[in-house]
Amino acid sequence: MASGTNSSSVAAQSSDPAQSSAEKWGFPLIELYRLAFTFYKRNSGKAIHLSYEDNLKLIAFKQQAALGPFNTSRAPALGVLDVIGRDRQQHWQLLGDITREQAMEGFVDLLDTMCSAFRPYIEAVRQDRDETLRKELRLMELEKEARERQENAQQELLEEGYKEELQRRQLQDALNKQTYQQFKLYAEKQFPGNPEQQAVLIHQLQREHYHQYMQQLHLQNQNQNTEHKSQQEENAAGNNNNSSIDLPNAMEGLKLDDVDTQQHQQLAEEQLGHVEQTGSVGQDQLGEEEYDDYVMICPAKIWTRPDIEQFKTEVSAGDGDGVITIGHGDTVTVRVPTNMNGKCIFWEFATDSYDIGFGIYFEWAKPVTNEVTVHVSDSDEDEDCVDEDYLSTTEDLESGSLSQEHGAVNNPTAAPKAPISIIVPIYRRECYNEVYVGSHSYPGEGVYLLKFDNSYSIWRNKTLYYRVYYER
Repeated sequence: MASGTNSSSVAAQSSDPAQSSAEKWGFPLIELYRLAFTFYKRNSGKAIHLSYEDNLKLIAFKQQAALGPFNTSRAPALGVLDVIGRDRQQHWQLLGDITREQAMEGFVDLLDTMCSAFRPYIEAVRQDRDETLRKELRLMELEKEARERQENAQQELLEEGYKEELQRRQLQDALNKQTYQQFKLYAEKQFPGNPEQQAVLIHQLQREHYHQYMQQLHLQNQNQNTEHKSQQEENAAGNNNNSSIDLPNAMEGLKLDDVDTQQHQQLAEEQLGHVEQTGSVGQDQLGEEEYDDYVMICPAKIWTRPDIEQFKTEVSAGDGDGVITIGHGDTVTVRVPTNMNGKCIFWEFATDSYDIGFGIYFEWAKPVTNEVTVHVSDSDEDEDCVDEDYLSTTEDLESGSLSQEHGAVNNPTAAPKAPISIIVPIYRRECYNEVYVGSHSYPGEGVYLLKFDNSYSIWRNKTLYYRVYYER
């Protein structure tokens, strides 16, 4: 009778012990039971002192939770003098057929009733757990905010670079429109019946005219700075720098009125007179910089995605062409010709453990091959000065046939270097945490130059994983 009464009272405590435990204590039942049993085991006889009868009840709940209801056939045989073992079995039998979950809840409730220190202990554990979770969540929020700030800063740099590049191209385009007819007449006299050489000469003259115009703006800025004697020497020195030229203000000075047109014609005539006297078009200066195309190129789209490990695995599982080791101090250029069936290029890349510099140029030249090729140079500047694709296998490099210093510039049959436009300036990308992805619509026929720059690294090589493809 006693067994049935005790079993019914325990079972009636809660229809759902797990739910009751979570609502009452803030822990799942199994976790709460483990905390309670650990507290009892550590403090029994030390911080807490229970009676013999109470200890028997707790041990009975513990046996029921671990092994289930008491079974006489499976119970170990007791000695004649084993009084404690007999008492434990009797209390275990009194629990009847209650479930293991009910036994766990009974152990917790009984320990809470008999020991006043148990509930504060559970509260302290719960507060410590909640505080740890709050710190982890706060840390995750801070890391997310830091990533967003970094991405926004990178995006601002890209947008600023695009804006400056667009302004510079607009300035060049306006200058070219004003001088095109005059330079065209001169080129027709120099190379009658040869439109290709005429186009090259016009392009060179326009480039030289652009440099001369920027020099005039620079001199004007210097003259204006000398009128402000009260400024500090540091500010005066900063204003005397070429970077102080305001491109939007320079564009305002290109309105096609009579005065500006006359000034540009005079400047162009002086330039043509210099060409006729020297037989050159300022190639020493032109050879130091890349040619830029005057077609307005839309900005590239760049984004990232987190599946970096999957991306590396897919690239490594290919033919191996998409995995490159870039040596310290080196720059790798991946040349991707435009496809006659495509209209847009896509690229993806990532690295192991370290960042890499990345940028995209566009070479305005008809592709000599449809294959994607990879070129390595000691520095980005060396690669841009002499590109391997322009070296003929029949030419002796030591003979100076391509050297400007040996008269190749004055040779009208020499192949000119193709103009190059900057689509994405080279910036260091933290592509070891996520995959960098981008796309760009074809501006015309030519070759994309994907630059992976490790020239800033003195000792460390970088492993690069990349893919390029086009969209129809």
